[in-house]
Amino acid sequence: MTYAFAAAGTGGHVFPALAVADALVASGVDPNEIVFFGGDRMEAKTVPAAGYDFVPVELRGLKRSLSLQNLGIPRVVWNARSEMRDEMQQRATKACIVFGGYVSVPAAMAARKVGASLFVQEQNAKAGLANRFVARWADRVFVGFTAARSQLKKAEFTGNPLRPVFAQFDREAMRDEARDRYGIPDERPVLGVLGGSLGAKILNEVAEALALSMEPDHLAIVHLTGRAHHAEIEEKAERAAIVWRPVAFEDRMEQFYAASDLVLSRAGALTINELAATGTPAVVVPLGLGTNQAANALELEAAGGLVQIPQTQIDQVPIVIDQLIMDRARRTAMGTVMASHGRPAAARVIAAALREAVDG
Repeated sequence: MTYAFAAAGTGGHVFPALAVADALVASGVDPNEIVFFGGDRMEAKTVPAAGYDFVPVELRGLKRSLSLQNLGIPRVVWNARSEMRDEMQQRATKACIVFGGYVSVPAAMAARKVGASLFVQEQNAKAGLANRFVARWADRVFVGFTAARSQLKKAEFTGNPLRPVFAQFDREAMRDEARDRYGIPDERPVLGVLGGSLGAKILNEVAEALALSMEPDHLAIVHLTGRAHHAEIEEKAERAAIVWRPVAFEDRMEQFYAASDLVLSRAGALTINELAATGTPAVVVPLGLGTNQAANALELEAAGGLVQIPQTQIDQVPIVIDQLIMDRARRTAMGTVMASHGRPAAARVIAAALREAVDG
């Protein structure tokens, strides 16, 4: 019997899927009993590198504007559904979980055809179109934010699946090692800047403005730049008076959060969940008004765990950060709120539901 995963396109879909798969393996499931379906984007390399079987299918997303390309989507969906159905039948698949995006619909159709239990995992506070469509067929639906419960039938709030290391996160135990990792010389406050794997140019500019305006002992910056921006920022950091540590890519994100007293970031679903799981106060600048990112930050903003600033008001970010760096009590209170909203065990909860469906 096999567990089927459908996750494609971006890390926001693929990494939660891998976290659940890893939780299944940790619970005793053989990795050979897990198969992933996806397209030719990051999943085609990331999933096999993680040790799981990967079956590529032709995929195409729906264009929101009028486009002749949309006319070919029914054929693509039908063909993908047929390929996945055949693979699921061959593997005697008993449970299928989809993580949103254009792979979800044909995967859900295939799961229904072979009689497998169907599960949906929605990462964002605003549910995606594919998951809204598929949820009506699902046995259970797991959401990363409480706001999504009203948008999807049968939705249960679990938080988003994260890597196991976040379930054991202990800032105090990890702090010294983390600060040594980045070469922070003393106990000055650390601002972590996180723009995602590709970096965020506007957040990089804010970091530079802070580095040039702050007194040397006021704060240190650990800056995850993204590889494309690293060389440029590293050159600037070498000339800065403050401690400014650019990092092209960090594969141990728990170290980044353990070192950071405050984080400046976008508001992607996984980032918000990692901030909550680690109890890290934050200033977030969502990518656009009215977007998933803005919605993702609303609940924790209302609770007082983070400050959300629209990109149109980016000039306010250095002011807010300076205020928070100087106000340790407020940062502590914000961190407590964040931690109270964290769901670091989400991957285990979802994996247990899949096993229950398969094992009875």
